[in-house]
Amino acid sequence: MEMFDLTLIWAFIIGFGVIMYVLMDGFDLGVGILFPFAPSEQDRDTMMNSVAPVWDGNETWLVLGGAGLLGAFPLVYSILLPALYIGVFLMLSGLIFRGIAFEFRFKARTSRYLWNWAFAGGSTLAAFAQGVVVGTYIQGYETANGVFTGGALDWLTPFTVLTGLGLLAGYALLGSTWLIMKTEGRLQEWAYKITLPLLAAVLVVFGIISVWTPFIDDMVRDRWFSNLSVIWVLPVLSLLCAFQIFRSVRNRFEGMPFVATMGLFITTYLGLIVSRWPYLIPPDYTLWDAASAYNSQMFLLIGLLIVIPFVLVYTAWTYWVFRGKVRAGEGYH
Repeated sequence: MEMFDLTLIWAFIIGFGVIMYVLMDGFDLGVGILFPFAPSEQDRDTMMNSVAPVWDGNETWLVLGGAGLLGAFPLVYSILLPALYIGVFLMLSGLIFRGIAFEFRFKARTSRYLWNWAFAGGSTLAAFAQGVVVGTYIQGYETANGVFTGGALDWLTPFTVLTGLGLLAGYALLGSTWLIMKTEGRLQEWAYKITLPLLAAVLVVFGIISVWTPFIDDMVRDRWFSNLSVIWVLPVLSLLCAFQIFRSVRNRFEGMPFVATMGLFITTYLGLIVSRWPYLIPPDYTLWDAASAYNSQMFLLIGLLIVIPFVLVYTAWTYWVFRGKVRAGEGYH
């Protein structure tokens, strides 16, 4: 097997890990984003109970993706971390705060409101930071000889702030459709009520980003507009997913809004990959420029191919065990 093949396999594995994390941790981050706006404290208990059995397992994909990225594409770490130290620190801080809040909120009495804000604030901060990281990837990095040469705040621009807000709205949409599927009664009605405004916000922000992005990079503009090609099926599929969310909410379907929202994220994610392929560190370094040695990739690949099936089985089993509705007064804790 040639190095070329291993690099593509690793690109697929990392890409799969990223989308698994976005989908599976996105909805519980979305629940946290919506947390302060819930109708009552009892509803907040139900919201947290709906994700308590799965949230920590969902973050396994973040760990796997990060470790795989370090081993297979070390140049990414040597360039992206200096460029994104503050953004990554904010993201990890948010994840830590919400993780602690999961455990302490159920035991707190007089200080419960503080853990409410820790859960909501940590979720919001982590989601916004992830969106900023995505925006920074789209706009590219200043590099020279394999070293980041930009400033400490290059990641913070109007465009990256917009992508941060867009991902906040997207995760909130995932969260609301998750609550439609997992809850009932007043909380479910509230989730139905906020889903369509969230969908509108997502479409507006994603539309602005789609118009703005071609002006940031000539390569992206040429890829999308030099000729009409098969990649235009992706925005069409995104719009079809958005229509399906609208239709299923209006018809009071329970599972379909969440499935269609995942479809919206997947098609948008694929559009991002297509826009930058094969650049892993735009605008200068491709997958093959950033790849580690063949032996290193092969060694890590063997281990990961053993671990991933166990993670998939564990994840599927967890969701199966905790399937069904979460009702008030019931929960993992």
